[in-house]
Amino acid sequence: METCLATAESARIRCSSRRPCGTRRHRAMMSAYRPIRSYVLRQGRVSEAQRRAHVELMPRFGIPFAREALDLARVFGRAAPRILEIGFGMGETTADIAARHPENDYLGIEVHTPGVGGLLKRLAERGLTNVRVIQHDAVEALQHMIAPASLDAVHVFFPDPWPKKRHHKRRLLQAPFIELLATRMKPGAYLHVATDWEDYAQQMLEVLAAEPRLENTVAGFAPRPEYRPLTKFEQRGLKLGHPVRDLIFRRRKDFAGAGSDKS
Repeated sequence: METCLATAESARIRCSSRRPCGTRRHRAMMSAYRPIRSYVLRQGRVSEAQRRAHVELMPRFGIPFAREALDLARVFGRAAPRILEIGFGMGETTADIAARHPENDYLGIEVHTPGVGGLLKRLAERGLTNVRVIQHDAVEALQHMIAPASLDAVHVFFPDPWPKKRHHKRRLLQAPFIELLATRMKPGAYLHVATDWEDYAQQMLEVLAAEPRLENTVAGFAPRPEYRPLTKFEQRGLKLGHPVRDLIFRRRKDFAGAGSDKS
């Protein structure tokens, strides 16, 4: 089913820096959420091929978690547009997008070993060199490893919808997380999210529209752009009458509070 994202704290953003993190509004929002380990019970079985790919290829494509910002030019060995993929599942979409757009560099974050192994296997089979992987909690990776205003785009495709109402608080795309993402985006960068859960889509639209750093690129939902492949899961959902909603927001170039993005 949908990707279960790598977020031990998907509904709460904590700043572990010694200095104050962001605006007063940001800190107030953070305090309203409690830590969530949304992925603990969903670790799938690791196949032998995935295990072998993880062992053999992680040293080549993987980036260990560290509490310091990455030098992305050094990581990829070139200057190119940098796109963050959060929760890439088994890696089919990430590998397809990277193969179609060799001019871009892609940084994927995923916690599940089967998915990481699956993507690594695809990268090696297709000879792709423009993808790197962080196997860690997405929130912590964003906080510590991604410098402010360093990303040209962010993709979050089919995050876990947590369909039961009592679990909605565990959903990843809530105000604190969106604010954190926005601070890591360059002015003019885009954030593309997609879901086939209608109530989650409406929640996403509300949360994204409320973030002052972002602006919608269209009125409401966007048509699927050519760079996002139509997945087998999506095709199956469409046959069952589950329309997919895409949202594409852009980082405002004229945001007046840019000084708060330095942490």
